[in-house]
Amino acid sequence: MKTETLGQLGHQVDAPNSPEEAVLETVPNPQAGTDYVTRFVAPEFTSVCPVTGQPDFAHIVIDYIPADVLVESKSLKLYLTSFRNHGAFHEDCTISIAKKFIAAAKPKWLRIGGYWYPRGGIPIDVFYQTGTPPEGVWIPDQGVQPYRGRG
Repeated sequence: MKTETLGQLGHQVDAPNSPEEAVLETVPNPQAGTDYVTRFVAPEFTSVCPVTGQPDFAHIVIDYIPADVLVESKSLKLYLTSFRNHGAFHEDCTISIAKKFIAAAKPKWLRIGGYWYPRGGIPIDVFYQTGTPPEGVWIPDQGVQPYRGRG
């Protein structure tokens, strides 16, 4: 697999200062032509409320059917980390992640679930999907239960 064009994998890299600065890198899909689902889960995603500056927490699940390239996971981790000091509403964070992922990988299909922990007593979950997945592909449930509080 060609990795010499990757600027982050195998190197010490500081986290980007913002999502705009972050680069999602891709590698060739060795199974291009076969439809399958790849899932990335970030159970400890953080960003900042743009109004109060307080931290927000989410469980992010990204499912995609790759085409010609795969998103390289270290670059995705660094991209997601770049939100740590980024002020944005839940909807903006979730949809921005989807759009950057789509721009980088051009997947056949993508679904993202942003399962946000309560802010002001209200959990906000954000979902986005690019369309109908190819027929015959098994798409598992994202497996994240709605927020139920302590009980």
